[in-house]
Amino acid sequence: MNSLLAKLSVALVALVGLMGVAFYVVDRVNTRVYYEELSQHLNAPIAMYVTEQRQLIENGVADLDSLRDLASHAMVINPTAEIYLLDAEGDILGHNQPPDAVLGTRVDLAPITMLISGEAQPPVRGTDPRNVDSAKVFSAAEVRSEAGLEGYLYVVLGGQTYETLANNIGDTYTAKASAVAMASIVLLTVAIGLIVFRVLTRRLKRLNCEMQRLTEARFAVEPTLTRPADGGDEIDELGAAFLDMSSQIRRQIEQLKETDKIRRELVSNISHDLRTPLAAIQGYIETLIIKSESMSASDRGRFLRIARKHVVRLGVLVGDLFELSKLDSTSVTPKLERFSLPELIQDVSQEFAIESSKKDIDLEIEVSDASVFTVGDIGLIQRVLENLVRNAIRFTPEGGVVTLSIAEKPQTVAVAVSDNGPGIAEKDVPRIFDRFYRALDGEEARSDSSGLGLAIVKRILDLHDSRITVSSQLNVGTRFEFELPLIQQAA
Repeated sequence: MNSLLAKLSVALVALVGLMGVAFYVVDRVNTRVYYEELSQHLNAPIAMYVTEQRQLIENGVADLDSLRDLASHAMVINPTAEIYLLDAEGDILGHNQPPDAVLGTRVDLAPITMLISGEAQPPVRGTDPRNVDSAKVFSAAEVRSEAGLEGYLYVVLGGQTYETLANNIGDTYTAKASAVAMASIVLLTVAIGLIVFRVLTRRLKRLNCEMQRLTEARFAVEPTLTRPADGGDEIDELGAAFLDMSSQIRRQIEQLKETDKIRRELVSNISHDLRTPLAAIQGYIETLIIKSESMSASDRGRFLRIARKHVVRLGVLVGDLFELSKLDSTSVTPKLERFSLPELIQDVSQEFAIESSKKDIDLEIEVSDASVFTVGDIGLIQRVLENLVRNAIRFTPEGGVVTLSIAEKPQTVAVAVSDNGPGIAEKDVPRIFDRFYRALDGEEARSDSSGLGLAIVKRILDLHDSRITVSSQLNVGTRFEFELPLIQQAA
């Protein structure tokens, strides 16, 4: 009963049943009205025929014997007719019914005058003296004498005899025939409706089974539904939406698995990278505490400098972790503004001037146009350049060259940081932007690098919808390049 087909079937049976009952009632009412109208049309001359035969009222005196005689002749024409003689006010002067059968003493003249004058179309109903609570179709005619209007001859066409016959016939043939016809129509309609509903719900049932199958399999299996070539109807659209949803859910599940894998690797790497400087700091401090009195001033200074170096490395690692976590969240939105790239390049080169000179590295700038403007978050782009230049200086040997360059393109401006250092092996290039990945295990592991610099670079450029590329050759050098929108200056 909980299935859609069952609910639709019950609704269909109830609806068709109600329609059948309503149609049966309306048919009975319309049939009765039809026969009343037909009877009034066919029997309209009866009253006129009777009044033309004899003078039934003269000077206010009713000829009841003539009335009964003429009534018996009229009933030969219509056995169901009931004849009443009325005065000019509508009071009943005489009739052809048993004395105790007539309950009313007066007949409303309004319907009579309307029928005689032709103001109303049949069926016109008037008072039934034998049942004052009901109205019946009738035939009527004026009774006139030389003195004028004396009264009316009022003939009820659907009297008690008619009612008895109608009820008897209705209870036998008509009612049974109508009931059988209605029942047949209802059953046929229900059968056709059930077939149609089953056909229409079959695809919904298949879609439901497919949803349950994928849900039970945790979307680890491929759906068997196919997309209609022409778009299809609403059910086909629902199936297409389910296919899109299941595909997206599978992608999200794969992303969650990958994220969980990265998270576990990240926790493992963080634990290792934090443990190393912490263990070194702890070791040197404990050595200073235990052997402080026996150590020379130069040894104590050397131990403190080494401990300080590890503290710096630890601080860089924690800072980079916080920065990358912030960039990965949805709370960071680049504050786009227009700025000059050559000026930013100059600022970054001055920032690393002392560090590069200590290693005897030449920090060069190649800018084709001093008025190159772009749009972006200047603080984040500066962070990108700082990380790239810092990496280049770290891996470039003494006497080497690090170059910052800008090249205009039709719609963008390319920013590049290159060096003539040892380069990166081809197998390592795809992974250098992974968190904590180190292409050079020896030198970089001993440096104060957090292993997150390039990951931060990539995340910032992702926020700017920019892609960074790497080209490198061993013992030749490495070049990092990314593009930003070019803002054309007014002449």
